Amino acid sequence: MLTGSCMCKSVAYEVDAEPGAIVHCHCATCRKAHGSAFSTVTSVPRDRFRWTKGESLLRGFESSPGKQRYFCTQCGSQIVAERAGTGTILLRMGCLDTPITKRPAAHIWRSDCATWFDPKDQLPEWPEGSAPKA
Repeated sequence: MLTGSCMCKSVAYEVDAEPGAIVHCHCATCRKAHGSAFSTVTSVPRDRFRWTKGESLLRGFESSPGKQRYFCTQCGSQIVAERAGTGTILLRMGCLDTPITKRPAAHIWRSDCATWFDPKDQLPEWPEGSAPKA
């Protein structure tokens, strides 16, 4: 069972299925929607997905023909997306509450990526916050 919610916890869902392939999408639409270099997503069967809380707080935006992105009107978290006729829901991995051990399988839409991000860069890591001042 997978569970997920928005940042303010007003909207929640559950899925009776394992996540599909996890990918980092670098398309301009995902970058704009998430304000980030990419969006990490996985797909699950639509018929195994259900809202458990706050469905009335959702709003959708058609970001491309036939594709709706759903977000919480309270906190703005983009929670899922759905393309008409596919039978799947795209879960935004950042909204999952269930710990996932599966690793991402690929970067997609690298032809449309942010010029300032390269997934091959090895950068310093800090457990919390930002790097110490020099």
